[in-house]
Amino acid sequence: MSGSKELGRALRGWRDRTAPAAVGLPANGVRRAAGLRREELAQLAGLSVDYVIRLEQGRSTAPSVQVLSALARALRLSTAEREHLYLIAGQLAPSPGQVSAHVPPGVRRLLDQMGGTPLSVYDAAWNLILWNPLWAALFGDPSATRGRERNVAWRHFAGLPSRVGHTPGQRSQFEAALVADLRVASVRYPADAGLRSLVTDLRGTGAEFVRLWDSGVVGVHEAHTKTVRHPDVGTLSLDCDVLTVPGADLRIVAYTAVPGGDDVDRLELLDVIGSQFGEPTR
Repeated sequence: MSGSKELGRALRGWRDRTAPAAVGLPANGVRRAAGLRREELAQLAGLSVDYVIRLEQGRSTAPSVQVLSALARALRLSTAEREHLYLIAGQLAPSPGQVSAHVPPGVRRLLDQMGGTPLSVYDAAWNLILWNPLWAALFGDPSATRGRERNVAWRHFAGLPSRVGHTPGQRSQFEAALVADLRVASVRYPADAGLRSLVTDLRGTGAEFVRLWDSGVVGVHEAHTKTVRHPDVGTLSLDCDVLTVPGADLRIVAYTAVPGGDDVDRLELLDVIGSQFGEPTR
């Protein structure tokens, strides 16, 4: 069996076995099979339906590493299945010397089961990997963004739009922790070309990143309060916690409201109206 046909067969098999409820989708309408529809897989992976069809039919034979990573996440492949996907697609699976976007099943379940808390998951270079619906409603749906637009450091230092407000002290603390994280990642993953390119381009965003990077400043992410200005429910003051995943170089960012306050009501309202309102910016 040729590589393209084997890839198509594997994708169809993994899609057919993946129940919509397992990936947070409603099982609406009459379904001929229990698994995902092609358009659902395309939505989860951020791909076009036509491209998914071409992959399954063996008419697209050279998917990129980024596409394979997105498919592996959407289909919730195990580590062995993920490596097999890269192999049959003619790509090398990310090595230990590269930043990994693999998300363990337990982290995926966490996002599925904690729907009342805005949660997002980032890799070691602070690239956004996963998010739950309430996070998208709070900060804007990132589905249409690609590449650097999903990187926290790039968005911050390049001055891209954000709904988060910082006091001067919060900004200094945030920048120090972010640059320190990137410096540690660059040492841990010296072979990662994407990370090297990110740092190079960040040095071109302005003097502040260069100063922090060259000074060797050390910072850690601590629990603090962030102000989020939402266009529909107003301003929210939320506690922000950065959690690490044992055995995986990932960061889970959780936003919570103090019980009994107005921000709880605003989050609940946001959970109801979803992310159909407002601009998709973070």
